[in-house]
Amino acid sequence: MSDTKFAQLLASKKIDPRRVLVASRLIERLTREDRTIRLAKRRAKSNEGGDKAEKETRKPHSGRPVTPRALDAALAGGGLSGPTKTRLLRAVNKVLEQKKQEPVDIKALF
Repeated sequence: MSDTKFAQLLASKKIDPRRVLVASRLIERLTREDRTIRLAKRRAKSNEGGDKAEKETRKPHSGRPVTPRALDAALAGGGLSGPTKTRLLRAVNKVLEQKKQEPVDIKALF
């Protein structure tokens, strides 16, 4: 591992990078509720000109977990997109929650 902030945090908190991948897969997985939210948004979009239907305010999960390639880039200090950084943050905070430790903010990771 190199000396990036992300790699140092994982080392100091004793987090295995594979646990981050698993946590991200669990967090970002699409559920039945997410699919109904997307369907409601799609239907509201198609009926936009017609009647005034209720707008969907909830946000579905992305359905896109952190990939091993993105994790390697974060550990090596490569460039990451904003959504990828957010997914990594949510996954790390999930692992820290499981270890009964305080969550971190995005500035502590990147």
